Amino acid sequence: MRKIFVLVLVVISMAGAGVLCGCSSKRSGGPNAAASATPTPTSKPTETKTGRIAFQNMYIQAHAWAPDAQGFVEQSQPTKEITGIDGKSAVWSARFGSRARGLAKAFAWSGTDSLDAPPRGISPSSEDSFSPNNLSTQIFDVGFLRSDTDQAFKVAQDHGGKALLEKEPTLPVSYRLEWSSRDNTAVWHVIYGKYKLSVAVDATTGQYLHLDR
Repeated sequence: MRKIFVLVLVVISMAGAGVLCGCSSKRSGGPNAAASATPTPTSKPTETKTGRIAFQNMYIQAHAWAPDAQGFVEQSQPTKEITGIDGKSAVWSARFGSRARGLAKAFAWSGTDSLDAPPRGISPSSEDSFSPNNLSTQIFDVGFLRSDTDQAFKVAQDHGGKALLEKEPTLPVSYRLEWSSRDNTAVWHVIYGKYKLSVAVDATTGQYLHLDR
């Protein structure tokens, strides 16, 4: 009788241990369950802007640096993902000069996590010397910038760009904004590839000016 009683106790103890293990396993779920419960980070969608919008965003930052800052050049950077079609780019950079400080500062805007692009958002660079009398650093009032790169792209398409893209659909298109002494206005240069074609468009009126080359 004593042997039977001891045997019953052993069976009950083993059953209890099994229940506890099962509950513990359900609660913890094991290392694999914990790993699967951790959410995987999702990449942000790429953001693009036209040249005028990107310039205005960087202009605000430039004025925080120097209240009298005015731009003298803006340039887009095509990436593998965004090649510059329709006047939009995921990366823009611009340089601003301050007469009062005699300094220039560059800013970059990025809307992509692409490896061939700067970090997202607006990134400032170090200061550099600046001379408003230098032809390559002629500042212009932001009021001249009334027409955007989407319009400039359409104009350039009608002056040779469309034919080029029909032959090479992946050809990158970049945009450069600067003051033109020749045209006495701010000008968008719509550049196809490595200067296979460059079309000058008035940044104020959006009208065609001439071929750069």
